[in-house]
Amino acid sequence: MATIHVDVVSAEESIFSGEAKFVALPGEGGELGILPQHTPLITRIKPGAVRIERADNGQEEFVFVAGGLLEVQPNCVTVLADTAIRGKDLDEAKASEAKKLAEEAMKNAKSDIDFAKAQSEFAAMAAQIAALRKFRKK
Repeated sequence: MATIHVDVVSAEESIFSGEAKFVALPGEGGELGILPQHTPLITRIKPGAVRIERADNGQEEFVFVAGGLLEVQPNCVTVLADTAIRGKDLDEAKASEAKKLAEEAMKNAKSDIDFAKAQSEFAAMAAQIAALRKFRKK
């Protein structure tokens, strides 16, 4: 059975490293699905869920990323995430509170830069909540 090595890392830590059958994640232009021997690719990724079908047990590993970069080589996938959180560590209450704070910051923004920062945080928290709810359904 063909596999592909996957590394998901953030500035803080390595979140996942192992062999996989399949990887799916939110690319800048839409959802990407990666199988072993995929054509080389480098692209930005949007906030959302990285789903990894593990080769060892067939289980699906789930990681939320708040954006970053993806590099794909025929035998290796590297996700360099701005922020990455294991699915089991996501906290919907915290994410909802952060989303509300970002919404307030957008309303009270005094400059375009402040608004853009708050809007980016709002989008990341909305994506995290959506990913979390999707993960919890499984």
